[in-house]
Amino acid sequence: MNGPWRRVRDALPRERMNRSDVVAGLPGAIGSVPDGMAAGVLAGVSPVHGLYASMAGRLFGGFSTSTRLMVVTTTSASALAAGSALTGVAPEDRPAALVLLTLIAGLVMIVASALRLGRYTRFVSHSVMTGFLAGIAANIALGQLPALVGADAEGRLAAAKALDVLTHPSSIDGASLVIGALALALMAGVARTRLQLFASLGALVVPTALVLILGWDSVTRVSEAGEIPTGFPLPALPDFTLLTPSLVSAAFAVAVIVLVQGAGVAEASPNPDGSRSASNRDFAAQGVGNVAAALFRGMPVGGSVGQTALNSAAGARTRWAAIWSGIWMLAILVAFAGLVGQVPMPTLAAVLIVAALGSLDPSRISAIWSSGYSSRIALVVTFVATLLLPVTAAVGIGVALSLLLQLNQEALDLKVVRLQVDGDRLVESRAPKQLADNEIAILDVYGSLFYAGARTLQAQLPDPATARSPVVILRLRGRTTASATFLAVVADYARRLDAVDGQLCLSGVDPRIRELWTDELLTAQGVRLEFFTAGPVLGESTIAAYAQARVWLHDRDDQ
Repeated sequence: MNGPWRRVRDALPRERMNRSDVVAGLPGAIGSVPDGMAAGVLAGVSPVHGLYASMAGRLFGGFSTSTRLMVVTTTSASALAAGSALTGVAPEDRPAALVLLTLIAGLVMIVASALRLGRYTRFVSHSVMTGFLAGIAANIALGQLPALVGADAEGRLAAAKALDVLTHPSSIDGASLVIGALALALMAGVARTRLQLFASLGALVVPTALVLILGWDSVTRVSEAGEIPTGFPLPALPDFTLLTPSLVSAAFAVAVIVLVQGAGVAEASPNPDGSRSASNRDFAAQGVGNVAAALFRGMPVGGSVGQTALNSAAGARTRWAAIWSGIWMLAILVAFAGLVGQVPMPTLAAVLIVAALGSLDPSRISAIWSSGYSSRIALVVTFVATLLLPVTAAVGIGVALSLLLQLNQEALDLKVVRLQVDGDRLVESRAPKQLADNEIAILDVYGSLFYAGARTLQAQLPDPATARSPVVILRLRGRTTASATFLAVVADYARRLDAVDGQLCLSGVDPRIRELWTDELLTAQGVRLEFFTAGPVLGESTIAAYAQARVWLHDRDDQ
């Protein structure tokens, strides 16, 4: 029992809790009331699922994050992804299916942590993620327009619903429009004052009071979206009879979104003491937060950039602030659950629209646009895919596009240069297009030699066809692995050199590569190579290969 107990003990916060953390947790909890409710609406279920998720994610996810100020709570991207995945589920089964999806996503995150997959988040390119988040923001803003003005809009896409509202103004409810506009004005106005931490709460309370005082029954309220339980929330197991392959695939897509966003939180909110965040530990923390959210009938949660920034601005010093935020959230749920049902839906739509527009970063988009055509293509393709396709499909396209861009960059970002011996130095110059008779060409390669890069190298190597007895020394200093494609390229070039009575030498070879490229392997492929293993002195093996090549050519001239 010592091993499991030690892991549990190590996961608990070791920082000393102080009063600033207790106080800092309160604004976040208050601000999460409208945010959590809005996330539930965005997912197409009762807002209470967002409230429960906000509480459980903060309380349980906060215990083990390595990014100490990270707040694990509902996010617009994960909510929209979950809601998009449940469009084909019957309305009466959607809440239970959402809870099951959350549990599976949490387990996927924990497994990802155990397999130490944190390093792979860097393969989702900055351009792709920015395009995806911009598309999410546009979908949220356009999709919430009907709720903001109390209109029944038709259309499968968020943009189509917004267009339907704009082209049919007679469907707009005047009272709902007033409440939605008031909520927008309050959020914009209060955000410019010292009370900006309570902007969302003010936009929730004032319009609600106005609706109750004036008796505007035409304004849709939260209670009409589903029953609002009262009292202390108790954990329960999800309904596993709703498990389907599509639900599992959707859970994987949600997990990818949450984990990549969590990695962004770690970059945006470094630890106050300067210690580095551990992505795999943050994976596990977010997984635990999702499992807890599912047990409390909540929806997907993850590291939130906005809530983490709010936590820091409120004076948080340790991860206890996020935990206390969850405790405060629980107290609010128990004390005020009965009032949640009276909140007008246009106010939640306003909260979502403001949050969506606020998440757009024009400077970041401008920087990506200025980075070249590949970055522009990634940004635009992901943005359009997010607008026109289900979020799960857009995530798949984004991940595939990131990998293609990576391979394309490896193929393009490769350069072959020539190194000429000047005494005991190596001087760099342009690589020749063709080899000359009895020439010794030392070549160095900048860039990746994995797959596409190896094929680019094959195209850039000097042509030996018109030469007689040339020697090429290919410098591999710093290469610790060699792909099968690179071996095929080297073998092909060695055979081309051998056909003109030439020779290929590899210098600076890592011992691990030499162990893999055995003499038996090379003989079986009809390849003759000379190896010069890397040593501690830079250029030593290359100079040795050059000296041997000169001796080899001299001996051939004497024959």
